[in-house]
Amino acid sequence: MSNIKQLEIKQISGGVIVPKGFKASGVACNIKQSGNKDIAVVVSEKVAIAAAVFTTNKMAAAPVHLSKNHIANGKVQAVVINSGNANACTGRQGYRDAEKMAEVAGLAIGINPKDIIISSTGIIGVPMPIQKVEEGIKMAVGRLPKGTGTDAAEAIMTTDTFSKEYAIAFELDSQEVRIGGMAKGSGMIAPNMATMLAVITTDALVTLGALDSSLKAAVNKSFNSITVDGDTSTNDMVVLLANGESGARVTTGNAGVFQEALNQVCMELAKLIVRDGEGATKFIEVEVIGAVGDTDAKKAAMAIANSNLVKTAFFGQDANWGRIVAAVGYSSADIDPARVDIYFGGEKLVENGCVVAHDAAKVNEAIKSNDIEVKVDLKLGDGSARMWTCDLSYDYVRINAEYHT
Repeated sequence: MSNIKQLEIKQISGGVIVPKGFKASGVACNIKQSGNKDIAVVVSEKVAIAAAVFTTNKMAAAPVHLSKNHIANGKVQAVVINSGNANACTGRQGYRDAEKMAEVAGLAIGINPKDIIISSTGIIGVPMPIQKVEEGIKMAVGRLPKGTGTDAAEAIMTTDTFSKEYAIAFELDSQEVRIGGMAKGSGMIAPNMATMLAVITTDALVTLGALDSSLKAAVNKSFNSITVDGDTSTNDMVVLLANGESGARVTTGNAGVFQEALNQVCMELAKLIVRDGEGATKFIEVEVIGAVGDTDAKKAAMAIANSNLVKTAFFGQDANWGRIVAAVGYSSADIDPARVDIYFGGEKLVENGCVVAHDAAKVNEAIKSNDIEVKVDLKLGDGSARMWTCDLSYDYVRINAEYHT
């Protein structure tokens, strides 16, 4: 993050509508039994250059397939999201319903339906209540002039306990650029996307190739570096729209600055997802250094962050470093058991694979904190990686046992 720290970065409230030329709204159309908001619309005043990353789940939902087709030309003007129904495993009718959502939104907004991304999240295998959704889309479009980013962020929530937004302003060659975003996610969170959605907007002027590579790099450092429970959903999607309204062009000379800014927005949204992990009481950062390479470092960090034994130990405030050693050992990363060091909150517990004298009070203080830092040094090379995760509590089981939106 070295480049971004040298700039004057200003955090701005408002989420996806902070960049110039974007509007958003969120309404309730009774997809959810709770009556909470369940339709969100984000619209650019003009067609934007767009890139996206989708779930790797082979049972991907209908809107994922439709959106892949719509974004193939790199142009998008609106994103429509419903919560409460995933429109997954719904056959040909599910795809027709996703198409209908785009058609209705296109007519209401006055744009080409093929310039619209459709996304859904919620219960799997239930037919979409398309008539409700159609009315919800029309209502949401009608409220765009007075809608807010927060309205949209609230409308995409499922088991989330709070809405997730983040936006910043910074300078590219003396011109102000803004990036804003919203995300949802709480459970079924794991690398290679999860049951999470994110919409990111920017008023920078970016070529399609540069936007695509920037998004993939940012996702790798953020949404693909978080895990709540190791599950990857059928509906994951991160989409980035750049409408160029600021007039500031991303070039070879300033692309690094834009990348760092995009990384920051994505990482902050990703961390909010982990902090809202279903039933979570702890936010845990796992750092692995000294690996043969970054790939090996991520393998070890992911094994630790995904381990239910590690996560339950932290919920119980038990400094059980043996579970971390075990996770590193089965991670498939290259290790030398006689070199591994482990730290909790900066206090070294393990040196060269064996427990060493340490300040137990400092360790206990570290694991009782809401934010916990775990560092593993493999002492084999320069590879490093970070993962963010949460603990696994009684409430996680309760929430998922009762979940049926």
